[in-house]
Amino acid sequence: MNTAYNVVEPRLLAIQITEDEIIAHLIDGRTVSVPLIWSWRLSEATEKQRQNFEIIGDGQGIHWSDLDEDISVEGMLYGLPARRPHISTKQAA
Repeated sequence: MNTAYNVVEPRLLAIQITEDEIIAHLIDGRTVSVPLIWSWRLSEATEKQRQNFEIIGDGQGIHWSDLDEDISVEGMLYGLPARRPHISTKQAA
């Protein structure tokens, strides 16, 4: 038995940012949410900065220009939180 199906890349329809989470509404009807603390930039941002976003590409992700932050739909689906950059404490000689 052959089964044909189309794999559709997950894409954003709409986004909601609350005090605690990012809620993504996908074009295929799914809703995905992740904790805001997954992005240290967003969790430390003001409400105004959090709400200043745009859906990028053809719905593949979200961009916050004020924060230089991007989150992809794939990252949300696969559970890939942003890592805080490591700051070296070594002094230049």
